[in-house]
Amino acid sequence: MTSPETSAGKAEGSVVPSAAGGGLRRSVTGTRGLVAAGFLLPALVLLGALVVYPIGYSAYRSFFDRSGDGFAGLGNYVEIFTDDTILTAVKNNAIWVVVAPTVATALGLMFAVLTERVRWGTAFKLVVFMPMAISMLAAGIIFRLVYEQDPERGVANAVWVGVHDTFSESASFPKARPRLNHPLKPAEGGAFVTEQPVRAGSPVPLPLVGVPADRMPSDARPARTAPAAADGRITGTAWLDFTKGGGGTVNAVDAGEPGLKGIAIEAVKDGRVVATATAAADGTFSLPEEADGAVLRLPASNFREPYNGVDWLGPSLVTPAIIGSYLWMWAGFAMVLIAAGLAAVPRELLEAARVDGANEWQVFRRVTVPLLAPVLAVVLVTLMINVLKIFDLVFIIAPGSAQDDANVLALQLYRSSFGTDAHLGVGSAIAVLLLLLVIPVMAFNIRRIRRETRR
Repeated sequence: MTSPETSAGKAEGSVVPSAAGGGLRRSVTGTRGLVAAGFLLPALVLLGALVVYPIGYSAYRSFFDRSGDGFAGLGNYVEIFTDDTILTAVKNNAIWVVVAPTVATALGLMFAVLTERVRWGTAFKLVVFMPMAISMLAAGIIFRLVYEQDPERGVANAVWVGVHDTFSESASFPKARPRLNHPLKPAEGGAFVTEQPVRAGSPVPLPLVGVPADRMPSDARPARTAPAAADGRITGTAWLDFTKGGGGTVNAVDAGEPGLKGIAIEAVKDGRVVATATAAADGTFSLPEEADGAVLRLPASNFREPYNGVDWLGPSLVTPAIIGSYLWMWAGFAMVLIAAGLAAVPRELLEAARVDGANEWQVFRRVTVPLLAPVLAVVLVTLMINVLKIFDLVFIIAPGSAQDDANVLALQLYRSSFGTDAHLGVGSAIAVLLLLLVIPVMAFNIRRIRRETRR
C-alpha cells in the first residue's frame, strides 16, 4: 500500500517510467521531452536565423574584400587599427565605456541614497527616471537643440552666457570700426589709434561706423563738435559717422548722428598710457594737458564681441556633450535599480555602525556601498554593454562637421556598411570586433549570476 506522499512523488517526479516500461522521460512538470522540444523548435529556428547565422556570416564576410569575391585575410582587421577615422571611433568607444557607465552608476547611487532622506524623494525619482521613457532619437533631437551655439535657442549656452555676463560685462560697441578714409588706423589686439599725435587747440575727430542701432546707448544724444581748449587740454568727439537715409559728410559731425556715449579713450606716449577719458552723451571728451603730443587710442575693450557661449558640438567638446545627454537618460535607470537594492539593506547594520560611532560618510563608504556591491556590478555591467553599441545619440546630436570627432564603433559600422563609400568587409570586421568586446562583459555577468544563484 502506497502513501499519498509516495503517489504525489511519482506524479511529480522528474523521471517516471511509461506504462509500457519503455522508460519515457518527463520533465519536472511532467512534460514529455519530445513535446518540450516541439515547443522550443520555432524559437530555436528563429534564434538560429536571426542571431547565429548573421554572426557566422559576418565573421565569414570580414575576411573578404569590398566586392566579396577576393579573399582579404586579416586585411580588414588591420585597416580597423590603421585607418584614422576608425581609430578615432575605437578611442571614443574606450572613453564611453570608462566614463559613461561609471558616472551614471555614481549618479544613480547618489540619487538613491539622498532621496531616502527627503520627503519628496518619490517625486524626485519619478522626474529623474522619466527620460527613460523617451526614445534615443527624441533625446538626440532634444539635446541637439540644448547644445545650439545661439544662446537664444540653446538652453546650455543661455545659462552659460547668463552666468558669464553676470561677472563679465560685454563691450559697449562690438563690431564698431572706422571707415576706409579716416583719421584712425588698426592697432595690436583690435584697438584703433590716431595716425598722428594730437595737439592742444585742435579738436580730435574719432568717427566710427558699424554699431547696430540696438547696441547704441539709450541716452546717447546727437553728437557735437568739441570746442578747442585754450588751457592745453585735448578735446574731441567720438560719434557714429552714419546718417540714416544716407547723405552727410564723411569724417564730419552731421545733424542727427549720435555720440558714442561711454566709449573709452586713452592717450599713449612711448607705449605708456598717460591719460584716459570717457565720452559724454554727445560724444565729446576732454584729456588733460599731459596728453599733448600723445597718440589717442580706442582700446580693444570697446569693441569686444558679446560672449556667445561654448561651442558644445565643436571637435573638442562633442563627445563629452553627447555623454552628458546619455547620463540624462540613464542615470534614472541606475537610480531605480540601486534604490531597490538599498531597500533590501538591513537597517540594523546601519544603526549598529552609527551606534559604534561611525559618521554618515563612514556608514556610506564602509557599510552601504559594500552591501550594494552586487547591485552596483549589475548596473555597471549593463551600462557597459549598452554604451558599446551606442549609435543613435551620436548620429543625431553630432553635426556633420564634427561627426568624425564624435565617431564610435557602432556609427562607423553603419557608415562602413551603408555609407557612400561602403566596404562590407570592413563593416563586418567592425561588427566582429564589437562582438568580441561584448563577450568578456557578458561572460563576467553570467558568471556573477551563477555565483549569486549558488548562494
